[in-house]
Amino acid sequence: MAKLEVKYIEKHLKSADAGVADDQFRAGLLYSTGEGVPQDLVTAHKWFNLAAMNGIEEARENRAEISLDMSAQEIAKAQKLAREWIMGR
Repeated sequence: MAKLEVKYIEKHLKSADAGVADDQFRAGLLYSTGEGVPQDLVTAHKWFNLAAMNGIEEARENRAEISLDMSAQEIAKAQKLAREWIMGR
């Protein structure tokens, strides 16, 4: 992966963790597709959930879509991670 791509991804993940809704959505996209990061639907669901809570309607749709490929336990874990992220703020 090109150095520029790594910096781009790191920038957006850092911004997502800082609470920027658009970057939370981008983080969900990255993790749901495995684009530049390991594919991880639990983490993608967490970011889509947080972005949806911050008003990104498309995040709700993406969260629902990836939920179809997740077990109930994985969804519960993603929801727990989102709650922990909120509580850690």
